[in-house]
Amino acid sequence: MDTREALGSWIDGPKAAAEKMGADFGHRGERLGLPKEGPGSIAGPGRRIGALFVDGWLVALIAYGLVSRGDQAQANLWTTPIFFVVTVLLLATTGTTMGKRLFGLRVVRVDGGRAGIPQVMLRTLLLCLAVPALVWDRDTRGLHDKAVGTVEVRI
Repeated sequence: MDTREALGSWIDGPKAAAEKMGADFGHRGERLGLPKEGPGSIAGPGRRIGALFVDGWLVALIAYGLVSRGDQAQANLWTTPIFFVVTVLLLATTGTTMGKRLFGLRVVRVDGGRAGIPQVMLRTLLLCLAVPALVWDRDTRGLHDKAVGTVEVRI
C-alpha cells in the first residue's frame, strides 16, 4: 500500500476516505428531508457562528451599558444570564434572534414547525454550556439541536 494514500486518508478524515471508496452521504440535511441549498436548507457553520458572535456582542453591550452601568466585572457576570433570557424570548416568539436574522437564519423543529418554549429553553441552556454546540453530526447539527429536535435553517 502506498503510504502517501494512507496518510492522505488520515488527514482528510473518515468521511473523505469513505467517499473515495464510493460511499454517498448526500448533502447536509438530506436525511432530514431538507433542500440542498436556498430557503429551508441547513445553515452553514460560518453563518451560525457569525450570528452567535453578533448576538453575544449585543448582549455584552446590554450587560455593560444598561445592567452594570459600565462596571466590567459586573457586566461579565450578567452576560450569560441575559444571553439566555434574550435568546429564549426571541426564539420562542419569532424563531430568530437579531444575529440570526442578520445572517438569514431561523430555528425550527425538524418537521418544520415552530420550536416550543421548553425546546427553546433546553436548546439555549445547552448552547450556554458550549460543549454540545461544538459537537456536530454529519449534517452539521450541534448536539444542542439534536437533543431538542430542532435545526437551524436558512430563511
